[in-house]
Amino acid sequence: MRLVTWNVNSLKMRLPRVLEFLEQHAPDVACLQETKCERDAFPVAELAAAGYRAVHHSGGRWAGVAILAREGLALAEAAAGLPGEVRAEEARWIEADVDGVRVASTYVVNGRAVGSETFAEKLSFLDAMIARATELRGRDVVIAGDFNVAPADVDVYDPAAFAGATHVTAEERSRLARMLEAGGLVDAHVALHGPEAQQFTWWDYRQGHFHRGLGLRIDLLLLGGTLPAGLERVGIERDFRKGSKPSDHAPLVADLRR
Repeated sequence: MRLVTWNVNSLKMRLPRVLEFLEQHAPDVACLQETKCERDAFPVAELAAAGYRAVHHSGGRWAGVAILAREGLALAEAAAGLPGEVRAEEARWIEADVDGVRVASTYVVNGRAVGSETFAEKLSFLDAMIARATELRGRDVVIAGDFNVAPADVDVYDPAAFAGATHVTAEERSRLARMLEAGGLVDAHVALHGPEAQQFTWWDYRQGHFHRGLGLRIDLLLLGGTLPAGLERVGIERDFRKGSKPSDHAPLVADLRR
């Protein structure tokens, strides 16, 4: 099974790149975030023509998440929204069964500034994710998406520059660690490459950050149940952070034996 998670930063803007990716890499399951689609504008027909069925949770110009499944794979039991989240209208969580695996695609609240109301909402969202991961424990499960948390200092190009900022606080990181423990989950990147391996998934558009290697690892694939034992490959597809109208995130891809 080939899995991908990708914050596309507007599916309308990035649809040609998404279709290009699907054709080149043929994932079985693709989790998309920040689709920024109105519900009736989600490109169901275009994705179907490319060989993918979709379920989506669309909230308009902000956020939005989706799960794509390759034609021929069962896609069922979709559920939009995360019990306990503060602002359900922001469309930050969707899950579904794909070929016997419970898959969730999530776009965690950014948090903006430590101590702000939005930061409190981010911590609340992470708490709700912990509760849901606990409920899913023991199942073959994938929780994938833009977590807006860099799990460790190695996942930040300059930890000193981020001191006191969101994405790296003890409150955020401890909740991510609790999620892994509560759900019996593993971070696919760490599981395959080790905790010291550095591989970024996001780079600011400004000041040439991508070409200068100034990024963060905030897009994660968390695996549970029997899935971690079959992990064969985890990596980013850098070419999709280049070229015409790229997202500021690169697709993160994992290959599993099942």
